[in-house]
Amino acid sequence: QVQLVESGGGSVQAGGSLTLTCAASGRSVSGFSVGWFRQAPGNEREFVAAIGWGSSSTRYADSVKGRFTIFRDYAKNSVYLQMNSLKPEDTAVYYCAADVSGFVVSTYTEYDYWGQGTQVTVSS
Repeated sequence: QVQLVESGGGSVQAGGSLTLTCAASGRSVSGFSVGWFRQAPGNEREFVAAIGWGSSSTRYADSVKGRFTIFRDYAKNSVYLQMNSLKPEDTAVYYCAADVSGFVVSTYTEYDYWGQGTQVTVSS
């Protein structure tokens, strides 16, 4: 069993930066792909970014390309989401998820394990 815990959320002004951490425990996720999703009130959960088991494969939602970077630290069994140039529309609860297949996917139903989420609030 894999447990995922997100951290690093908070409140920032537009243009600011945050780095979210997804820490895995229970077993190594080095062979898994890991994705970040977000959900704002009244909206469906949407894909943000994902990284494959080998780190060379990544995928981003168009809305965050050039502003967000996903990367992983195998030694720490963690995946990070560096978020720069934040906008008010980035406000949401951010979730990380792990997919045992190891392939980069953007559909949330493909993921097997989920964290509880961390709130990100961007003010204008």
